Amino acid sequence: MAGTPRSAMPGTPYGRRLGRFLAAIAALTAVAGVSACNTGSVFDLQPAVDVGTTSGVQPGVGMQALVPSNPYMTAAYPRFDRPLSPTDQLSPDEVDCRKELKRLRVAYTDLAPISDGGQCGIAHPVKVSAIGNIEMKPAATLTCAMAASFASWTRNELTSAARWRYFSGVKSIRQGSSYSCRKIRGEGVLSEHGKGNALDVMAIELNNGKVIDVRKPGLFAFRERGLLNTVRADGCSYFTTVLGPGYNYDHRNHFHFDIKSRKSGYRACR
Repeated sequence: MAGTPRSAMPGTPYGRRLGRFLAAIAALTAVAGVSACNTGSVFDLQPAVDVGTTSGVQPGVGMQALVPSNPYMTAAYPRFDRPLSPTDQLSPDEVDCRKELKRLRVAYTDLAPISDGGQCGIAHPVKVSAIGNIEMKPAATLTCAMAASFASWTRNELTSAARWRYFSGVKSIRQGSSYSCRKIRGEGVLSEHGKGNALDVMAIELNNGKVIDVRKPGLFAFRERGLLNTVRADGCSYFTTVLGPGYNYDHRNHFHFDIKSRKSGYRACR
């Protein structure tokens, strides 16, 4: 072949070695491509998150030991939702809470009581699919109180911050974990997710097509950093726990909001 050294031609020892080398490179490239496709992302609700002790990271203590979001346990939770039975009675507080949801224009469905493993469960769960025109992806199973707190934060803080920073409304909120029967890692204490009092936000989609990934923004991502810092700080007025990127490795890709009841009204906003 013109321009090809005779030693590199097929059939020669050098040519055979060169062919094996190129085949090995192609195989490694294919494996890398498949691995990259399998790591998942927050946008398809399949982030590659370790729900055990995070590899290479010193295990946390106290609140830092919270198990990170795992969509396989929550967003795709293997349960069949049962609607609330006509014979189930709601307490006056639950009735008032649902009036508040309607005032906040929350689209929700009443579900039958959830009970998992004794400790976990929600006496009167609601499944939230939208807050006004803002879609919840996927629908979140919560207590009514948590749904009302999140809806208030969304309408009063998130939407106004998005319009101020991006001149756009919010199209959808991509959540990675609502109700999930699990404990705080290393402590044996039930997580607020196991009570329906917690929600993890992975990304925020705006009407203009912009998707804001809830991770620590880059150095020059001024608008994203401003929006995320604002809505996290404002969240402390609506939730008793607000954790997010910058707090620890487990919360590097989401905001964790919950309404855990603590003595003396203590709030953990990190």
